[in-house]
Parts: sequence; structure tokens; C-alpha cells
Amino acid sequence: MSSRSSTSTVLIIIILIFTFPIWFSIGAALFGAMAGIFGALIGVVGAIFGLLVAAIALPFKLIFGWGSCDMGFDWHPAVWLLLLVVAAALIRRK
Repeated sequence: MSSRSSTSTVLIIIILIFTFPIWFSIGAALFGAMAGIFGALIGVVGAIFGLLVAAIALPFKLIFGWGSCDMGFDWHPAVWLLLLVVAAALIRRK
């Protein structure tokens, strides 16, 4: 019985040594997939944060002309303010 148990242990060790590249690569692939999914989630959160900041900053840029982006026309910020007041008055009248 003793030799049979020892042969079984040696066989298990040999199988583990020969299959090491397979189970190591499977584990590494799973780890990489989890890291990639985590990175994608961080990217989505960052994109949502950037969208919210842009939505808050856009009215100030349109009204006061802040920022360095040239939109193709040079209206004075007072014109935007006047248009905003007129639009608010029209909406309020209805």
C-alpha cells in the first residue's frame, strides 16, 4: 500500500509540473480581465464626471464668453445675456 500512495503522489506532482503553464495562464487571464473591467468602470465614472462638469460650465461659457474655444462667431457676452432674458420672458409669458 505504501508504494501505491507514493506513486500516486509522484504522479500528481508530475501532472502539476507539466500543467503549470496552463493553469498559470488561465489565472493570469482572469486577473487581467478583472483589471480591465475595473479600469473600464473607472473610465465610465470619469466620463460621467466630465459630462457633469461640462454641463455646469457650458451656460457660463455661452453667457460670459469664458474659455478659449472659438465657436466661429464673436458675439459680445451681453448679447447672450440679452437673449437669455428675452427667452426667459417669452417662456414666462406662456
